[in-house]
Amino acid sequence: MPSSRATSLIEAFSRAGQRQVFSFFDRLSASAQDRLLSEAAEIDLPELDGLVRALVTGAPGSSPGVDLEGLSPAPYVRLPERGGDAPSWDAARAAGEAAIRAGRVAAFTVAGGQGTRLGFDGPKGTFPVTPVRRKPLFQVFAEKLLAAERRYGCRLHWFIMTSHQNHDASVAFFEEHGHFGLDRSRVHFFRQGRMPAVDYSGRILLESPGSIALSPDGHGGSLRALDRSGALDLMASEGIDTLSYFQVDNPLVRCIDPAFIGWHVSSGSEMSSKMVPKAYPEEKLGHFCIRQGRLVVIEYSDLPMALQRERDASSGALRYEAGSIAIHAIDREFIRRMSRGSGGLPFHRADKKIATVDASGADVRPAAPNGVKFELFVFDALPFARGPVVVETRRSDDFSPVKNADGVDSPATCRADQLRQYGRWLSAAGIPFAADPSGLPEFDLEISPLFGYDEVSFAQSWSLLPQKPPLAPGLVLDSNPS
Repeated sequence: MPSSRATSLIEAFSRAGQRQVFSFFDRLSASAQDRLLSEAAEIDLPELDGLVRALVTGAPGSSPGVDLEGLSPAPYVRLPERGGDAPSWDAARAAGEAAIRAGRVAAFTVAGGQGTRLGFDGPKGTFPVTPVRRKPLFQVFAEKLLAAERRYGCRLHWFIMTSHQNHDASVAFFEEHGHFGLDRSRVHFFRQGRMPAVDYSGRILLESPGSIALSPDGHGGSLRALDRSGALDLMASEGIDTLSYFQVDNPLVRCIDPAFIGWHVSSGSEMSSKMVPKAYPEEKLGHFCIRQGRLVVIEYSDLPMALQRERDASSGALRYEAGSIAIHAIDREFIRRMSRGSGGLPFHRADKKIATVDASGADVRPAAPNGVKFELFVFDALPFARGPVVVETRRSDDFSPVKNADGVDSPATCRADQLRQYGRWLSAAGIPFAADPSGLPEFDLEISPLFGYDEVSFAQSWSLLPQKPPLAPGLVLDSNPS
């Protein structure tokens, strides 16, 4: 006889027209029934019903697509070498350093992905990425946070959003490595939310007779997850009002960037973003734009190629050059506001091939899209933010993601970008080395953030070395000599 919990859930799904979720319930073992009930309990049925009517079944009022009416390129704060005001940058850096020292800033990494596209079996954060030591992404970020703690005399909290798929493995990885020297009480893990996939009539799909076809709710789901996990309340109790948001696949990111934080806090912004000028029109970056007076990001797949190729008549630069690289500074209470009520982020529809079962419980592996997944995008919060700011950054300082096994944004290109960064630091310190015309050193070396996290800190650490090591293949500079 079903438990009261099972009876209540089955009745709720029946009233919502989703009784098929429990079609095979009586055939399942007790443990399989518990798993199915737990998955069903994750689903907000009224929310799902609204999404089906708006995005799947074509009810009146559903969105026809991306609105490009009145679109124009978004303004942004330029780097000093590209016409930006140097004294303003100095003031922003000072404001950011003050906020960091005061304990107002925490790091936030979206780390729900697996290394599947890289041919790697494990959480993407455990993927080895540095040129010599092959340190994993998580360790790179941990060392950057340790370096920031030492530089600013503070203790930083680090929030890490995992997925149901990789949570346990991610936590175990940190445990195995002693949290990479960080205070474990300040490293906080929580899971991303999930949403059910539906067929084109809005019926929830089963992945197996005892499992719902659930998938992560997109990087925008990070805002809801921060709220639901209690992370925002913890931030409030610790006096943290700003999150430095970045994704796990980008080892070049400056996890705690005082100038960027400074632009954010001194502008009174609720959400700020970094940008890089697009390298070429077809580069697959979202575009910062103004639409109806509000800052938005238009995905590369949604902006007509004719607009992506438009150039400024006087400078020759791309008009829509401001590319989004998924680095943000976000106000704590803005996250709370966007996580609750009807004013939250909008869901997007994604048509997918979804593994499911037929009426008899047999596996179905479709050759074409057979259903819809629902995703939230974090940049959709920008139009709702007070005083949003877009700040230019150097691609070489902040952006070289590891997404593909080969080609663009691969381990090979990321490794080369790390080496070029080290090369720039060597050049700035007046240290001669052999390199190709692009600045790529002719041998592998590695500089830990604990030795140097930018040109200035590297030069300082190098000057303190009592004996300078020869620049030779395999050189590793791994800790601050002071």
